[in-house]
Amino acid sequence: DTTQPLHQQTHDPTTMTVKVSISDCFDGGNIKFIRREQNEHDANTIDIVLHIKPDVYTVLEKIGHMQYFSFRSTISGLESSQKVRYVLENAEAVSYPEAWPGTTVCYSSNIENPDSWKRNLDTFYMDGKLSWEHVHERNGCIFFSYFPPYSYGRHLNLVSKCDDYANVESVGQTLDGREIELITVGEGNLNCWIIHRQHPGETMAEYYAEGLLTRLLGLDTEGKVDEQVQRVLSLYKFYIVPCMCLDGVVRGHLRTNGCGANLNREWTTKRFYEAPTLERSPEVYYVLNKMDQTGVDCFLDIHGDEELPFNFISGAELVPNWDKRMESLHGAFTAAYSRANPDMQKKYGYSPPDTREQVLGYMNVATNQVANRFNCLGLTLEMPFKDCLSNPDPDYGWSPKRSRELGASVLAPLEYIHPYLRVEGEFWTSLPADDAYVRTTDDFQEELKANSDFVPLSKRFYSDVHEFRKPPGDN
Repeated sequence: DTTQPLHQQTHDPTTMTVKVSISDCFDGGNIKFIRREQNEHDANTIDIVLHIKPDVYTVLEKIGHMQYFSFRSTISGLESSQKVRYVLENAEAVSYPEAWPGTTVCYSSNIENPDSWKRNLDTFYMDGKLSWEHVHERNGCIFFSYFPPYSYGRHLNLVSKCDDYANVESVGQTLDGREIELITVGEGNLNCWIIHRQHPGETMAEYYAEGLLTRLLGLDTEGKVDEQVQRVLSLYKFYIVPCMCLDGVVRGHLRTNGCGANLNREWTTKRFYEAPTLERSPEVYYVLNKMDQTGVDCFLDIHGDEELPFNFISGAELVPNWDKRMESLHGAFTAAYSRANPDMQKKYGYSPPDTREQVLGYMNVATNQVANRFNCLGLTLEMPFKDCLSNPDPDYGWSPKRSRELGASVLAPLEYIHPYLRVEGEFWTSLPADDAYVRTTDDFQEELKANSDFVPLSKRFYSDVHEFRKPPGDN
């Protein structure tokens, strides 16, 4: 119950000198204190054992998702430095335990500065537990997080800045009564929709939105924008939702809103499960209704991926109207993005489905539904929670800064593909060879070389947790 006090003292002050206090009582916090104990290998190290708290149970997927964590550790009573080992005891029970190898926990003493977060390179996943050690040099607090948080307060500040340079409207309210903001700008002949953070724990997605909006609206230059922005604004009318799952953000959820709905499974009814509905998924209900009013010529859905250490594009492969046109648009966009920003690549990503029958079970996913509904280019962009293997930076990993830069650079591929989005004829015959569609793979063992922890997954299917856990050969 997120309404209950979350501050958690970890000691009896009458018997312990060094006090360690754990709290997730802040916007987007998620952790549960279990116990404090002495480290069995080093008498001078304190072990703090913790649990990640699950999202509200998801009826459709029959799971209480969890993986995202964010908490504050406050140390007092220090007379010298103190090593503390933090242990996530229930790490093997999360939605994607396969993602833990190679993960490095983020830490900072300043939660308000997204560029202050560094990576703990001593993070280990062993025996079903994720652990890391931190040497506290002085009394005070340190924040630890799966990825640097993006708070609801920061979201409101971003929207307020946009209000000076674009049309900001609420298309409806969440179950908790938060406004679902839509930012509209541009005078072009094609409608480009970009939504972010359907999964609230994927905080990099809203940093991406911040980078995109800052450049598109000139938020840090008093509204002055560069020549490419001017051209793109003359080509498109942009509809941008910087955060879809605001209630989940405040709760510290990984994938669901306030009532346990995974928004990226709410874009159409699936068997007995009606969606979207005002009672369960108003975020999708209102946004999709607005899309029906405006039409969609290009659609991007911005996410983060727990396991793959790359930025990549996942498309609407083999939806009912997937054809050479959509395949070619996908290839041209991804190639142009890779040329515009070296952090994007086109080789690695989710392995596409093999048959149209497989895809029909996932028409409730945003990219599939929108691409098919509007016969348009629909793409999901994924960023890593881990370091980005194509351009590694161990100390910071994939970061808020690089997420913002990736968002700002999306205007280049959007400008590049504009002439082809609604053109008649076989435009792909005139495209360069580099623009050809590439079937992605999640098998990148050669890239990891000596890293023996990685086990490639046979199929990922839109991060469906049940597909992850199918036995080999079970289709």
